[in-house]
Amino acid sequence: MSKKFKYEFNIEKYTGIIREDPHNFHAYNNRAIAHLKKGRYDYAIADFNMAIELNPAFEAAYINRGNAYQEIGYFDRSIEDFNKAIALNPQNAMAYNNRGFTYILMGMLDDAERDIKKSLSLSPDNIYALNSMAELYAARNNADEACKWLKKAIEKGYNNWRYIKTSRTYDNIRNSECFRQIIANKSVS
Repeated sequence: MSKKFKYEFNIEKYTGIIREDPHNFHAYNNRAIAHLKKGRYDYAIADFNMAIELNPAFEAAYINRGNAYQEIGYFDRSIEDFNKAIALNPQNAMAYNNRGFTYILMGMLDDAERDIKKSLSLSPDNIYALNSMAELYAARNNADEACKWLKKAIEKGYNNWRYIKTSRTYDNIRNSECFRQIIANKSVS
């Protein structure tokens, strides 16, 4: 099943569940994720809003809506949602990581470092936080440190090569020898 079809199928599936149980906040959240994957940000945010309205303590919906806001450049709203998720669960490593990554996009690198380190202290093998640390060092034009962290992320299982090859967060180090080697090898020794 193609990803496009899968997400469309999920939208229909969760719409049916919502029709049967309009108070199912998980169904709104899951349908929103499918909309998000298809780039339908308005629909995604509306469904995340409904999930939160139905269950204001549903931290995953805040993280997911924060990701949606991040995708469309509403960084302040994104930060607010990650703050709320952290307030609900201070042990949620992904909330810290995602807020840290948003800070990278905002150029607030010290705040980003604090959050990504907190994420890694909660979940040392979190491949997304390891990758975020690489992106942080790339933003600081430190290719050697960025490559070191990227290699760690890959060793632990991070394999989103399309993202690594195209993300603007790696633009500062894209021409460095270590980054070109990582891309050329697509594996870490």
